[in-house]
Amino acid sequence: MPRNILVLGASGQIARHAIEMLATTDAHLTLFARNADRIAPPSGARVVEGDVLDTALLADAVRGQDVVYANLAGQIADQAAAIVHAMTTAGVQRLVFIVALGIYEELPQPFERWNEQMIGRDTLSEYGRAADIVEASSLDYTLIRPAWLTDTHEVDYETTQRNEQFKGTEVSRKSVAALVVDILNHPEAHVRENLGIDKPGTDGPKPSFY
Repeated sequence: MPRNILVLGASGQIARHAIEMLATTDAHLTLFARNADRIAPPSGARVVEGDVLDTALLADAVRGQDVVYANLAGQIADQAAAIVHAMTTAGVQRLVFIVALGIYEELPQPFERWNEQMIGRDTLSEYGRAADIVEASSLDYTLIRPAWLTDTHEVDYETTQRNEQFKGTEVSRKSVAALVVDILNHPEAHVRENLGIDKPGTDGPKPSFY
């Protein structure tokens, strides 16, 4: 397992699950978030407060890391470009980056139409540009496209590849975190892959909670 792990967007709900799982390992965590007071860092973790688009701050956080896990929102394409630049400059190769489902129109109908109506084509295009930036880099990336997220306390998931049709409509945040941590534990797995993740048996026109 990589010794030094940088978590970008560390105050997010998926990231919090991942951090809790990583806290039981011997990894040294650097937790980067806009609002440090929203993080409950495990013992020994370094906390960095700031914006990923602050290039100097990001460069300092990336330096010396073995792997970067990014779970961000907002100007996601600009953030992806900043991360790729910082990692390439620092010689850090391994990246796990969360994007969105539906960016390739890979969902079965009528779920595809519903998802686009809910998220919006402009937002999906933004996430698509972020994915393209990461895939065009020389990094050893794994992109993850989660189904609609639930707070169910379970780890139950299946994955699909970029060129496969997406399966279910929902998945727990804890399941996404478990996949992230599994990749962090085994960084040789899923290199330069683009994975969809869902809970088996949740196929349908929309998630069960809508």
